[in-house]
Amino acid sequence: MSRAALLVLADGRFPAGGHAHSGGAEAAVKAGRISGAASLEDFCRGRLNTAGLVSAALAAAAALGVDPALLDSAADARTPSPALRVAARRLGRQLMRAARATWPSRELDALARAFPKGAHQPVVLGLTARAAGLGPEDAAYCSAYESVSGPATATVRLLSLDPFDATGVLARLAPELDVVARAAADAARNVVDSGVDALPSASAPLLEISAQAHAAWAVRLFAS
Repeated sequence: MSRAALLVLADGRFPAGGHAHSGGAEAAVKAGRISGAASLEDFCRGRLNTAGLVSAALAAAAALGVDPALLDSAADARTPSPALRVAARRLGRQLMRAARATWPSRELDALARAFPKGAHQPVVLGLTARAAGLGPEDAAYCSAYESVSGPATATVRLLSLDPFDATGVLARLAPELDVVARAAADAARNVVDSGVDALPSASAPLLEISAQAHAAWAVRLFAS
């Protein structure tokens, strides 16, 4: 295993399309739920422990070699919002392009053929980690970090928030990210024996509702 591969995969400059998505931050800013560093931290903490946990567990399970088609169905079942499903598959398709160019893999090729319009991003992320020689914990960490780094980066643009303040938010969330990543990896190991029902299904209804409203905006900076 090359730990350096994890740095490549988690790097915000990896061309996986995440820069075009705010993780719900744009809608939260407009609604006044994010107005500065403190409220951004609250938002990211909530996202980390709900959507972030679910995504991290899906990624970890894919890295373990669980059937990606089953995981994709499980992701669909845990994503009530059609807008978020579309966004997840769009991100999965973009990540797939970058992953196949960076770490060629028969498993990635097979997933691309099975889901020509894109599989859910966490499933692709986990299979990408597997192709890069990374383990389930690595995939979980990468996914959990993405769940908070996306909103933090987007808020810098949306509110002209000081980048130092946004980075401080991520640093303060680091201990909780450790907990979520470990829980996600443990859940993924249970999937091997118990099936996809062992995956967490933590929900964030306001994120889902806001995503549907955001998708209908005539003018927006981010796709989701």
